[in-house]
Amino acid sequence: MTEDEIIDEGAEHKTWKGKLWGVIKVILIIVVTGGLLYWVFSKVPFAKIKFRLAHANRAWLTAAILCYVGSMLFSSWRLLSFFKSIGLKLDWRFNLRLYFLGLCYNVLLPGGIGGDGYKIYLLHKTYKLPTKKVFWAILFDRLSGFWAIGAIVVGLIILIPSFPYHLAIPLSIVSVGSVIYYFIARKFFRDYTHNFFSGHLKAIGVQSMQLLAIVCLLLAQDFNGKFAPYLLSFLFSSLAAVIPFSLGGGGIRDALFLTLARQFNLTEDMAVYLSFGFYLISIIVALIGIYYVIRPKRLERGLQKPSEFSLENQQ
Repeated sequence: MTEDEIIDEGAEHKTWKGKLWGVIKVILIIVVTGGLLYWVFSKVPFAKIKFRLAHANRAWLTAAILCYVGSMLFSSWRLLSFFKSIGLKLDWRFNLRLYFLGLCYNVLLPGGIGGDGYKIYLLHKTYKLPTKKVFWAILFDRLSGFWAIGAIVVGLIILIPSFPYHLAIPLSIVSVGSVIYYFIARKFFRDYTHNFFSGHLKAIGVQSMQLLAIVCLLLAQDFNGKFAPYLLSFLFSSLAAVIPFSLGGGGIRDALFLTLARQFNLTEDMAVYLSFGFYLISIIVALIGIYYVIRPKRLERGLQKPSEFSLENQQ
């Protein structure tokens, strides 16, 4: 999605073509999500997943939710780093509220304005910043997440003795790719790299907290096997979940997790329980943002006035 498409989504008025595409996109998202979930539960009966969720240890389930909330706090903090790179020094509390509102929009408005689209629209409207500038800051925030997943995947591969390739191969790919990624960013997108390293360290924090959530979900089942194959499958499925034609990654993550479970000889119903359980947790946490939909004035607390923002940037 381009920055022009995103800002168009935030516009108050749409052409009939835009409205039609919005409706079509919602239908496609529902069909894709429903279709993939139907396929997954045709392979692994939903009754098995329901049983695992109903009999899971409540303390570990609570810990999984808290770990996921922690990952969202890290994610909001990471995004703040990239906003600071372009001189947008938002109050951290406002940024956190805006982040949770964005998560909520991603769940409630599939194919509509979207979380990122709303952030770009509001910040562009408030501070008159170029749409492109905010768009690229958010894009680099997402790219840091991809990089973090790649880095952690290499670390987990060490714990999988049956991995068919020498460890030097994935390690070299990630190392060389990281160097190329950094130098391209520095040369062509210098304005977005002022907090490059801190932003990417926070991205490691985001993915680590989400892996801890998966560990907690496993422990909620009195699991005593090897964690690494499940964690590796989760990370790969997280990459697929970024595809925009699903409701919060639902269906896509489950389908890929199930496919990888067969490759790694994992328990299939455990794999689907993890992916679907994580999906339910993400929805529950995202619904925190409803509060700011109902009470928008609470969202705006801590939002600097444009004059204050301009004054700060001149200093």
